[in-house]
Amino acid sequence: MAEKGELLTALEQIEKDKKIKKEDILAVIENALVSAYKKHVGKNVNVEAKVNPNTGYMTASVVKVAVKDVINPLLEISLKDARKINKKIEAGEEIRISLDTQDFSRIAAQTAKQVIVQKIRESERGSLFEEMKEKVGQIVVGAVYRAAGRNLIVDLGKTEAILPCGEQVFNEKFNIGQHIKAVIIKVEKSVKGSGIVLSRASAELVKRLFELEVPEIYEKVVEIVNVVRDPGMRTKVAVLSHNPKVDPVGSCVGIKGARVKPIIDELRGERVDLVSYSVDPVKYICGALSPAKIISVNVISQGEKKAEVLVSDDMLSLAIGKNGHNVRLAAKLTGWHIDVRSEKQKKEENDAKIEWRTESLSELEGLSGKTIETLVNSGFTNIEKLSSLNAEDLTTLPGIGKKTAEKIIEAAKKSLAK
Repeated sequence: MAEKGELLTALEQIEKDKKIKKEDILAVIENALVSAYKKHVGKNVNVEAKVNPNTGYMTASVVKVAVKDVINPLLEISLKDARKINKKIEAGEEIRISLDTQDFSRIAAQTAKQVIVQKIRESERGSLFEEMKEKVGQIVVGAVYRAAGRNLIVDLGKTEAILPCGEQVFNEKFNIGQHIKAVIIKVEKSVKGSGIVLSRASAELVKRLFELEVPEIYEKVVEIVNVVRDPGMRTKVAVLSHNPKVDPVGSCVGIKGARVKPIIDELRGERVDLVSYSVDPVKYICGALSPAKIISVNVISQGEKKAEVLVSDDMLSLAIGKNGHNVRLAAKLTGWHIDVRSEKQKKEENDAKIEWRTESLSELEGLSGKTIETLVNSGFTNIEKLSSLNAEDLTTLPGIGKKTAEKIIEAAKKSLAK
């Protein structure tokens, strides 16, 4: 093996560069000495080896038990022979017989070298795992190394990563050697090192791209509240400014789109809608349905987060989007269930309700069609409610006098009595 000084110098260098403790490597060398000797004389020998941590000097000895009658010479020594080494030894005690390490040090050196190399590799894999684990959620750049079925293996320099089929965007194609950006979504320990999983379809990729391109986001002046994505089709990003003088959407778009354009290019032309976040659900929903223009938002249930949105007839398809992806993403972004209706659809629904209410009131005996129409248009469509009214409550309606009012109330009471 190496000279004593050279050995310790080498171990100290390994400890410094590879972060492997010198004591661990010395233990490897001691085990290698034991293994090397056992290869010479057999596995059943009891051997000890030591390396002085201060000098690097190596010693090895066979451990045997002193007995009167030797049965197993590999593990036992006669008391007579033992007392030639140690005069005070008694039967049943262990004695250590020094060995000349020169006879098997070369084999020990080779074994130790192999184990040390393996330990260095394990240490490097462990360090790489910890390093990559801290990068989960961050963007990395790598080159497509090879295809493994429909998955892609990406060379990251220090290690390889996998871009699974399920984390790829359906309309993106990459060639071998092509550089790509992706976000790390998972790091697991594997036999070959760190099992790094990448994604091009994750919403986190869009978020990180904006952090790279928009200084206000990196500096936390502008906050990305939420990102929802239909990979390859459309992404919606809700942003909020913590400085009233800073426009969050304008900051992300940049002058003439200078900031958002590189992001769209990286996403291969995917549509990106930037939305100003608002605590007002009406404003937030209107922005989330961009680029469609909204006429009105009717909050049906605040608790259940249900809202009905009215758009012009020519905006309906834009508001819903291809295969419904625009309204679906808007719902995911805001957390509201959004029901989009065009003016024509809304009118047809209202007409149908009026028709139903008119038919319902037509059950009242002795009322003219004009009177029923007046009641429906004025919102008096509930027969039970009509029966509980006073005549004065109805005389405020156009064309309804006291006698007609009394007639309506009496007809309502008769209808309920049936």
